[in-house]
Amino acid sequence: MNWGQYVKEHGLLEWPYPVKYGEETEVEADVVILGGGIAGCWAAISAARKGLRVVLVEKGATLKSGSGGSGCDHWLNTPNPGSPITAAELVQWELEMTGGYTNALTRYIAARESYETLLELEEMGGVIRDINDDFKGAPFRDEATKFLFAYDYQSKIHFRVRGSSFKVSLFKECKRLGVRIMDRIMATGLLTENGKTGGRVIGATGLHCRTGEFLVFRAKAVVNGLSRHQRNWCFSTEIRGNANFRPTQIVGDGHAMSWRAGAEFTMMEKSLPTSFASPHAFQPYSHGNALNSWVPCSLVDADGKEIPWVDRDGRVLRTVSERCMPAPGQKFLGERTPVYEHKRPEPIPDLEERIRKGEFRLPLYADLAGMPEHERKAIWGHMVGEEGKTRVPVYIYYTEAGFDPSKDLLQSYLFMGSDPMRGNVRPQDRTGGEIGDAGGLVTDWNLMTNLEGYFAAGDALFAANYHYHAAATGRYAGRKAAEYAEKMDGSQLSRAQVEEEKDWVYKPLENREEIEWKELNAAACRAMQNYCGEYKTDELLGLALISIKELQEYDADRVLVDNPHKLMRTLEVHNILTCNEMIIQAAMARKADSPQLGFKRLDHTEEDPSDWQKWIVLQNLDGRIQSRDMPLDFWEPLAENYEKHR
Repeated sequence: MNWGQYVKEHGLLEWPYPVKYGEETEVEADVVILGGGIAGCWAAISAARKGLRVVLVEKGATLKSGSGGSGCDHWLNTPNPGSPITAAELVQWELEMTGGYTNALTRYIAARESYETLLELEEMGGVIRDINDDFKGAPFRDEATKFLFAYDYQSKIHFRVRGSSFKVSLFKECKRLGVRIMDRIMATGLLTENGKTGGRVIGATGLHCRTGEFLVFRAKAVVNGLSRHQRNWCFSTEIRGNANFRPTQIVGDGHAMSWRAGAEFTMMEKSLPTSFASPHAFQPYSHGNALNSWVPCSLVDADGKEIPWVDRDGRVLRTVSERCMPAPGQKFLGERTPVYEHKRPEPIPDLEERIRKGEFRLPLYADLAGMPEHERKAIWGHMVGEEGKTRVPVYIYYTEAGFDPSKDLLQSYLFMGSDPMRGNVRPQDRTGGEIGDAGGLVTDWNLMTNLEGYFAAGDALFAANYHYHAAATGRYAGRKAAEYAEKMDGSQLSRAQVEEEKDWVYKPLENREEIEWKELNAAACRAMQNYCGEYKTDELLGLALISIKELQEYDADRVLVDNPHKLMRTLEVHNILTCNEMIIQAAMARKADSPQLGFKRLDHTEEDPSDWQKWIVLQNLDGRIQSRDMPLDFWEPLAENYEKHR
């Protein structure tokens, strides 16, 4: 039954919860965690183990919320007793891959603490080994520990895990430790000492997404475990259903509220054209391919002709397991990188050219049936079954529909325009935060921002990276926030600041009821496509800023808000507009091309000149945008600084 039929037969639904607009509840804690995803849960657990009162604030339901809530299939970049690779080597590889434009500070923390974090997760109930011996004897299994490895069977730095067990385990541990979990509450703003922008953070505000109640959180320390920005260039729920790679409710709420409070950000000018953000691509991992969770899958063409795999030197690989082994003289394989030293084997790089010449015929297919059983089961059932957002819509639904990987081929959309991983897209179909390193908060070695008492973890950080990074940095930030809170006394909240936040939250209720929040989001995307797309100039960026300001000042007041859920969605779009401002201001500040940042200027065309190989750090102080430069290697020396602070 569709929505129209339902309304015809049953009428419109009434809002099922009591509406409490304007009512206020105050909650006091030693440490408040904003966001109940992987980073937030780990931060809460880490702080609670110090014996402090911890409150966790989550917009959805903590049990399964966040980018990693539905699972993960691999735990990357983890030095461990069974591997010769060090944390320093892993970080160096990531620096080489990005030309230095990554956050080595947090990557090093994650690499140093990732294995401990993984073992700690196992104690909580997370499944990190092949406990049922499903893959006994497989080349990627360590028989002594029962660990399974992905991508590099020799160096053993990327674990295959049963990530669907992780979030439930973290949730239960939070409950066991007495963390007060407050679900269905959207964090809306930060409270600072004396209400001053740029001051010490002493709390936060929130909106109950079902009742509309306003909440005030007092704290001695606050951890931002919220995620990155999305829906800045592309948004449509009508074509693909889910318009984002990450969950739809992830929009950059934490970025926006931090910006309004005076926190420092960097890398916000980065964006890339990608089909991950396109509503026209298929859901990631839902079709046959040889990337990411599908490595090392065999591919065949429409005639059943197998596509060869080659190593970094072009040497044809004869067996499936060779596709996950370093080439002669290669120390280890990166998870994904074009850099020669750590480049992974792949299907022939000139495949598109050979298709054009007629050597192979489209469409291509994933030939799971032609692979060794352990490799087939590792992809279909483990990796695809455990990757975020694939267990139900891909693995379970395809299986129920009759797909049998031991007999059937699964079509690929590579080179056919709809591939969600490598498909061709328009240059204006961009993302800043969906995938890869993205802009975010700048922190010190305690993961504290420039705002005293305000810490960040996971995707709130600039250049964050995957599940293992969110877990390890969340665990680290939680204990640092607890150590800070133990030394601090509570501070008096500014009532004027609370009222200002309250006014901002409820202002959309006064709207004239003309458009939906989705339309405002789509208009914001079009402004970014037009004026902050593939090519930038000062004039275009000025038009972008004018367009976003006009949307904020005029069109935002026309959005229909008739229940607390729509109020939340409308506030999300307000935050998207704020993130758009941040992106534009960062783009204005960078006066040179940077391939690593996907950044092209027509009025400053010199490519990555030495005097622009730096971080541009921006801060908003009551509407005045301040910027400073920071050297790319501001974290040096890595090992020494880590030991000093850990």
